[in-house]
Amino acid sequence: MMKTRTRPSDLRPLLPPSRAGFTLVEILVVIAIMSLLAGVVLLNIAPQLGMGKQAAAQAQIQVLASGVSTYHMAHGVYPTPQQGLEALVKKPTREPIPANYPEGGYLNSRTLPLDPWKRPFIYLCPGLQNEPFEILSYGADGEPGGSGGNADLSSAHAD
Repeated sequence: MMKTRTRPSDLRPLLPPSRAGFTLVEILVVIAIMSLLAGVVLLNIAPQLGMGKQAAAQAQIQVLASGVSTYHMAHGVYPTPQQGLEALVKKPTREPIPANYPEGGYLNSRTLPLDPWKRPFIYLCPGLQNEPFEILSYGADGEPGGSGGNADLSSAHAD
């Protein structure tokens, strides 16, 4: 006797055909829920984005302050306000001109870094509160004062 094969479709009970896919309303509901979740996450993360730039600026200020201190140890004077931070990357041409200026300067770069908001750092000698020197960034707004992402950052008030 010969066995006949049955097709799998012959074994299925008779059921109404199922719908495949999603309706437009279902898709819109999912998109709305995902948008709400993304909004909540963004509101919680957005304040932290500016804090990263502040941390980077503070780290750059500390590197520059270290360079100024090294300059002072090597030459017995701080760079003058006229020489500015440029004295850390190339030999000053204004008095007092250091006699033994190192070929590579006092930073790992031959150019001065800008703050994270693409503005130059401010060098004061003496500092605002009678420090020997002070290096400043005025934060995101570029104006003195402010809070949060707009807060001033200073070598004199390092955290």
